[in-house]
Amino acid sequence: MMSANLKQAVDHWRYVAPLLTKPETEEDFSPLVEALDELLDLVGDDESHPLMGLMHQLGDLVSAYENEHLPIPQGDGRTALAFLMEQHHLGQSDLPEVATQSVISEILNGKRQLNIRHIKALSERFNVSADTFF
Repeated sequence: MMSANLKQAVDHWRYVAPLLTKPETEEDFSPLVEALDELLDLVGDDESHPLMGLMHQLGDLVSAYENEHLPIPQGDGRTALAFLMEQHHLGQSDLPEVATQSVISEILNGKRQLNIRHIKALSERFNVSADTFF
């Protein structure tokens, strides 16, 4: 006899499985990034949010795929930022936790350097080492 929790999981697995399955292709990866972005907006910094575990699982899957299939090119912080924004389909205004749109624009255009606060926020946002931006 199946437990009530397991029965619920079985009944809903077809909806949950795509969010917990390791992506093998870009077609698998893109929906995970979109789901992770939605969860980040929904959960925010609330460590007690019921979906925090799912957000961490998606983050791990996305990071593993990126590390394997989308290595960050060697370069400077500006190049790394541009690369990550492109991979995550983000515009300059999509990083308000890092800086204003105009500051992001100046960084990307080489008119301003990333500071420690920017680097910390970027490493948290993209779940990469701060060294990526040095």
